[in-house]
Amino acid sequence: MMAAQTSISVCLIGAGNMGGAMLAGWLEGGLLPKQVTVVDPSPREDITKKFTALGVSIQSAPPSGYQPDVLIIAVKPQMMDKVLPGLASMIGSNTVSVSVAAGTTIATIEKHLGQSSIVRAMPNTPALLRRGITVGCPNDHVTDQQRQNVSKLLAAIGKVEWVDSEGQIDAVTAVSGSGPAYVFHLAEAMAAAGIAQGLSPELANKLARETIAGAGEMLSQLPDDASTLRENVTSPNGTTAAALAVMMSERGLMDLMARAIEAAYKRSQELAKNA
Repeated sequence: MMAAQTSISVCLIGAGNMGGAMLAGWLEGGLLPKQVTVVDPSPREDITKKFTALGVSIQSAPPSGYQPDVLIIAVKPQMMDKVLPGLASMIGSNTVSVSVAAGTTIATIEKHLGQSSIVRAMPNTPALLRRGITVGCPNDHVTDQQRQNVSKLLAAIGKVEWVDSEGQIDAVTAVSGSGPAYVFHLAEAMAAAGIAQGLSPELANKLARETIAGAGEMLSQLPDDASTLRENVTSPNGTTAAALAVMMSERGLMDLMARAIEAAYKRSQELAKNA
């Protein structure tokens, strides 16, 4: 719950999937509709209908003279250059801006918003189910109170962690930002392998999906680390051990994942340099 934040004002720039997920989480967490303003020149119809009915103000442009306590920028990365210049007038002395756009550096945001309080954050898509994890990196102007406010708002879509070095955001992007796609591809691979062994596509896909979902829940709910959980379900000389002998070979999953995450990390660095 966000009872401690009942006096803050929040402006959400962009009401797409991520923005809509955050907005729903804020309202469920106790933020009052009158405290939130959404700015989106062409908001989705379902978003508009759902949240205006609750009393949230959705506008096509920033209100004149409006300077919120927290400004959440949730537009697509390719829209940042177009959107940022129009936000400068919204930055007050107490405003902290939070960007969730991948590849947009704090320095790029500062070019448009000046030497103000800025947080670069990297959420991931399970945020749509309030099961995401977001990592934030503040610039030097962010106060302890602003950081607390941002943490509580981001917690509406899942867990929150912080790093002090912006360079680590590229690694975060490679692991958790892109990570859901790796898991989805694992489900594809498991289902395809099951089909190859004679299962129907429907059953193979259901087995892969539910196995990954259940194992993920165990990782989330149980205190044991991943290695311990793996060992607990691996009987000596059993079927799981036979499969793991392949997956844990020299050019197995560890090597493949290391190369995949390195590729994502390097691409994130490239995107940041070109922003």
